[in-house]
Amino acid sequence: MAILSELRELTAPQRKVIVASYLGWTLDAFDFFIMVFVLKDIAQTFGTDITSVTFAIMLTLAMRPVGALLFGLAADRYGRRPVLMLNVLLYSALEFASGFAPSLTALILLRALYGVAMGGEWGVGASLTMETIPEKARGLVSGILQAGYPSGYLLASIVFFVLYPFIGWRGMFMVGALPALLVLYIRQHVEESPAFERRRVLAAQGVRMVGIFEAIRGNLGLFLWAVALMTAFNFFSHGTQDLYPTFLEVQRGLSTHAVGAIAIFYNIGAIIGGLTFGVISQRIGRRRAIVIASLIALPVIPLWAYAPNAILLAVGAFLMQFAVQGAWGVVPVHLNELSPDAVRGTFPGFTYQLGNLIASVNATLQAGLAQSHGGDYAYALAVVIGVVALAVALLAGFGFEAKGVRFGHVEGETPAEASRRQASSLG
Repeated sequence: MAILSELRELTAPQRKVIVASYLGWTLDAFDFFIMVFVLKDIAQTFGTDITSVTFAIMLTLAMRPVGALLFGLAADRYGRRPVLMLNVLLYSALEFASGFAPSLTALILLRALYGVAMGGEWGVGASLTMETIPEKARGLVSGILQAGYPSGYLLASIVFFVLYPFIGWRGMFMVGALPALLVLYIRQHVEESPAFERRRVLAAQGVRMVGIFEAIRGNLGLFLWAVALMTAFNFFSHGTQDLYPTFLEVQRGLSTHAVGAIAIFYNIGAIIGGLTFGVISQRIGRRRAIVIASLIALPVIPLWAYAPNAILLAVGAFLMQFAVQGAWGVVPVHLNELSPDAVRGTFPGFTYQLGNLIASVNATLQAGLAQSHGGDYAYALAVVIGVVALAVALLAGFGFEAKGVRFGHVEGETPAEASRRQASSLG
């Protein structure tokens, strides 16, 4: 009831921004996760192995920092709204083109370009939303935004479950062009970030704005820590998601329908986890919420990777994604609160996607590890997640926090200064 009350207190324009950003990330994730369901079939089409096809996932993730930087800089200069529309159009067009790839090389190239477009969406959408809503709603809305990621995975699971037998892997990519329709909603209903509009007025008055590289130099410790944290976070999510359908299908011998059904179930857990810990973080702080969620994953690993039947595997996967995406539910608000004001369109997305770049080896690493142990995907999944769950907890627990900092009011201050100012304003 408290959640519904908080949502009702938002204005209509604020709710529309949340809807647009949530759908943008949902549909972006939908387009990304189509790939993880069809690795085996792509390998068969092009006469290669699964490990070779995972290079497409690796390059998608590796190119995301390029998009985060380019589109983030554009968003800080021209506004969040027009850049978000451009992002959605580009990733939809490249997803559609992937369905026509004549060779594995062409598909890998298209997925790399898709990674550039995908890399820009999260940071631009999150900054637009966080700068628009009131401070007390940030935790809840952070959970809603990040729930877009498992929502996209859920949507891909449903499409795979229902349509794949009829349209094949190429048709799956073609369905991925539908997110382009979201641009019509954004153009009609979404307003520009108020904080960005204030900074545009200040810039027009001759007030000097800090650039991204100057902001990084002035906050080097924060920047390096954020990249390390997001590296661990991306291993945490992709290490539990990208090869899990392949594990279920190849090692456990489950049918396409069974894999799709389990994926639907564990993505429901992910959505619930993101919302739960986003709300919790508003009460106990961002760091504590992340630590608790990431540590929950550790005792779940045996059930998630080694359960003896499909029902228990589904339960383990539900609990694992509840924990993983629970921790992730705090990330949008956490990185935006830590970001210097003048570069909020760039800083959160850039640090996030640099972490993705480092973690982009995950699918290939896990596939190679499984292959070296006789096709034991369970071993590869368990080893990686045991390590990165601890890494997320340690990096978050001993890191920075700026919960409640005000956006768009004082230019050029560090996150620590902004946090102290906010604390003093609260008495």
